[in-house]
Formats: sequence, C-alpha cells, structure tokens
Amino acid sequence: MRDEIFLGNGAVALGLVEAGCQVVTSYPGTPSSEILPEVVRLVKSEGLNTYVEWSTNEKVALDNAYAAAISGKRAACCMKQVGLNVAADSLMSAAYIGTTGALVIISCDDPGPHSSQTEQDTRLMARLAKVPVLDPSNPEEARDMAKFALDLSEEFKVPVILRPAIRVCHARQNLSWDTLKNNEQKASFEKDPGRWAATPRFRFILHGQLNEKLRKIAKKFDGLTAYNFHDLTPGKKYPLGIIAGGVPYSVVRDILDEEGRKDIPLLKIGTPYPFPDGLALEFMGACEKVIVIEETDTVIEYFLRDREKVLGRLSGHVPSEGELVPQVIYGLISNVLENLNLKPFAGDGDREAFELVQGLDLPIRKPTLCPGCPHRASFFAIRKARPKAIFTSDIGCYTLGLNLGAVDTCLDMGAAITLASGFYHSFDQDQVEQPIVATIGDSTFYHSGTSGLLNAVYNDARFILVILDNAITAMTGMQPTPGLGIRADGSKGNAIPLEKVVAGCGVDFIEVIDPYDIKATTKLIKKANEYVNDPNGGIAVIIARHPCVIAYREEAIPKPIKVTVTEDCEECNLCLDRFECPALYKDEELERVAVNQALCTGCGVCLQICPKGAIVEA
Repeated sequence: MRDEIFLGNGAVALGLVEAGCQVVTSYPGTPSSEILPEVVRLVKSEGLNTYVEWSTNEKVALDNAYAAAISGKRAACCMKQVGLNVAADSLMSAAYIGTTGALVIISCDDPGPHSSQTEQDTRLMARLAKVPVLDPSNPEEARDMAKFALDLSEEFKVPVILRPAIRVCHARQNLSWDTLKNNEQKASFEKDPGRWAATPRFRFILHGQLNEKLRKIAKKFDGLTAYNFHDLTPGKKYPLGIIAGGVPYSVVRDILDEEGRKDIPLLKIGTPYPFPDGLALEFMGACEKVIVIEETDTVIEYFLRDREKVLGRLSGHVPSEGELVPQVIYGLISNVLENLNLKPFAGDGDREAFELVQGLDLPIRKPTLCPGCPHRASFFAIRKARPKAIFTSDIGCYTLGLNLGAVDTCLDMGAAITLASGFYHSFDQDQVEQPIVATIGDSTFYHSGTSGLLNAVYNDARFILVILDNAITAMTGMQPTPGLGIRADGSKGNAIPLEKVVAGCGVDFIEVIDPYDIKATTKLIKKANEYVNDPNGGIAVIIARHPCVIAYREEAIPKPIKVTVTEDCEECNLCLDRFECPALYKDEELERVAVNQALCTGCGVCLQICPKGAIVEA
C-alpha cells in the first residue's frame, strides 16, 4: 500500500483505474481538466494498457467512450458541466440504448461560477436524461463513487453520471492505494441493429426498459447505504433536521460537529437520482421541519413530498444562486434556528475574521491577459483597424479581450462564428454594411468552429474571422490541440494544421500573421476588410499565430527586450486603457506610466503602441 495526497480530480482518476477502466476520454474544462492527466500519470507509472484521449469536444469524447462501453469494455469520459451540454444529444440516446460494458460520465460542476458560463446543476441533466447520478462530498468518496459507478453501469447496462463539484475536484486528501492491474476484458461487439440502430418504434420499447432499470436502481439506492444515511435516534422526534448532499454535506457536518449540535439530525443524499424516497420519508417523518442544503439547484428539494415541512430555495431560506461556502451555510442555518425559536449556534461562523478581511479594503484586480500574451497585440490591432466593428468572441483566455474593448459578445463554444454570421444577415437584411470581426482560439475552433464556419460560408456571410493561435489550450491547463499532433499521453499523433481545416470549410482568404507585429497585423485586417466587402469576396480568415508566453516562454520571446518609459510620457493612458499590459502601471511619484520589470516579459510589443514614442528600449 502507498500513501499519496491526491487532488480530488486525481482521486477520481485513481478510482477509475482501480476499477479497471480501459478507455478514458475528455475535453479539458475547469474544474475537470486534471482528471485525464492524472489517469495518464497512473497509467504510465503502473504500466497499464488503458487508452486515454484528449478529444476535440465533449460529444466526441462521449461517443468514443460509448463505443468502448458497447463493445463490453469499461469506459469513462470527463468534462465540465457546460461540456455536458455539448454531449447531451449522445447522452440522451445512450441512456435508452444502454451498454454491454460500463460507461461513466464525469461532469464537474462549478457553483459560483468560478470559471464557467453557468451554474447549471448536472443532477438536473441526469434527471432529464434518465440516468443515475452520484454526488460525492470529498475526494475519497469521489474515488469510491467512481468505482461504484462503473460497477453500477455494468450491472444495469446504463450510463452513470459522477458529478463532483469544484470543491471536491480541487480539494486534496491523503489516500492509500495498492498496485494497479490491467483489465483484460476484450472488445466484442454483437450486431443487433434493433438495439444499436433503433428506430423510433424500438426507442419506445427501449424507453420502457430504461424505466424498469431505474426502478431497480432506486431500490438499490433506497434505505441506509454507504452514500445515503442519517443519524436519527430511533423513535425520537426533532424540531429541525438538515438534508444535504455533495460538498454542502461536508460543510454542514463540520459545522454541526464544531457546534456540538447532536440535537439536529443530518441526512446525506449521495445518490440524488433515482431518489432514495423511502429513506427521505423516514427522515422527514422524524422532523417537524427540514432545511435542504444543496448545490446548485433544487433537486433533493424537488423530490421531497411534504412541502409544508421543507425549507430551502423554494421557500427563500437558501440562496438561489452563488456557491454555498461555509459562511453562507452557517448563516442560513443560524437564521432558520432563530426563526424557529430554537437554540442558536454558540459561535459566529468566523464572521469576525470574515469582516476583518473585508475591512482591509484590499485592491481588487480584475482578470487580465498575461504580460506578453499575443492575444493582447491581436486585440489592439483589431481595434485600431476596425474600431466601429461588432466584436464577437468565444470561450478561452481571449474572452479577456473585454478589457481591451475588443469583445462585445461571448455566448458559448463556437459562437464567435455563428453570432458573427447571424449579425451579418440581420444587418444585411436592412441593407446596412456593419463591419464584424470574430475572434476564436485555436482549441475552440477545433472544438466547435468548423460547423459554424461551414454554415457561414454556405450562406454567404461576410465578416473577418481572426483565429488566435497560441498553439495550446491555455485557459484550462496547457493541453495540446489537434494542430500540435501531440496526444494525451505525449505520444505522436497526426497534426492537423488550421489552414487546412479552414480551407476545407470553403474559405479562400486565409493568411497567417504574427500579432507581435502590430503594424503588419493592422494592415492585414484592413486588407481582409476589403476582401469581405468585395462583391466577389467572402469570409476572410486571419490566423494570428504566436506561441503562448506561459507554455513556450523561450519560443514566444527568444530575445527579451528591456523597456522603459521616458519623461516624454503625457499620461494619455492609451497604454493602460487600450493595451492593458499588467507590467505597465501609473507611478504616482513619477506622475507618469512606468514599467514593473518584475512582471515584464520583454516581448517589446509596447514599443509599437505609444503615440508619443515614450516607451523605448532601456
């Protein structure tokens, strides 16, 4: 046995390989990104034959894992909660058709949200898809549930969702583990078109079979189990009980233990769907009132039958948005105790420390692109060349082009292109020539850009598309893109150049530029605009290619340039407001802009942007 401190995502990875998962696929997205790399690490260290893959998007990841599951193998795919939206079409059908092996979908939720477009609750998606969902409350339980999920999926031949939230994904816990062994199950696909290619009539039959599976799983979940349990004293009645699941359960347990409140029973729901109805009814029967504490939506609360007893989001006792951090949970339980005239908590829930920190009046730093980031140069050139354009953008580091006034929209993956197309047709319908510049990252373009670009070309939309190619998936942890030809385990794959993909979408204007050269980039954007407006033109695609300064420091800046600001600075603040490099700041003593040499990467791009030439080589 070995002891190791695992990240929560690493604990999930450990559970998968311990249970003999043979295929693991993923598209990176915080808070799920570390699961696949941890699988890779364990596979390499133990010499396992597990197949791992960074897929081009979440639907592709699910489909690849599903193929393994219907060939009798144990498979898993990993994504964040909004990634499950991308895979939803496959999920819904996979639930009906089922598996022969095992399929576990790990969908990591982001209450807050900390780095997501939504706070959506994967447990609701599981209910919609009619697949079981498991809700771990700490890394060790996430590990155990990963193994249980594979067993459950294999037993009932149905996909199972494991839903760790961000505080589980990014917590750390010491775990003991033993030697890992290969699962020698061989692939075997038995042709059965009536099932695997089922038409609507047969889907109706499969739906009935799925419902029967769920009834059997509900019986398995009901009653006291490892994941669903309470601490009621038999025959005793309580004025207040608490029902919780996932991370909130761990927080509530700690609060009640610290306060020494044995008079408040706690029911843990680790399997919210199918719902353990009998256990919940037993708990509700022993309590006059119950407060439901769950993230991020009303799932447990929805399934409780006696609404008169229930306090939660629907009654206004629990916030309907935002992460339920310990201070929030402590406060809402305190309020309920006060409202019910029950014994209050003895402490203050660290309120004094919380108020002390808030009273420090610390400066708030908004998110910004890294010093030396090539996207900053791209956005500066775009604004300079087309200041009156509508700027559609996408999901990634470059969403921070907001700060540079070069991002007007950000909907979801791939929407930079589809919204640009929609804007064009809307204005063209009114015979208005509205310039449009779309920006999308290289990884995002591979993920979901091609279908939108195909549609835009087919329907003769006109706009400039700038693909911000920094040769990495930077925002989620520096994963490789298909353009690099590097696979998840570091082995060689087949590189797919952006130029070929764009050309395959029917685009004729394709040019590559290094955005560090702002003058040349600005000139190229103007040239692209002429092509867009030409009656014989079309969509113009510019690939702004420069390596990420974090992932490839030496390649990105081979010869660092030390810069300084002279007394010629007139404080026009263009460098601060329009270029917004973190290494440039207002020096109150000098009464002008200065360079923070500790932050400066030496990219030298700022030498091109000062209208007075006050930024010079030192």
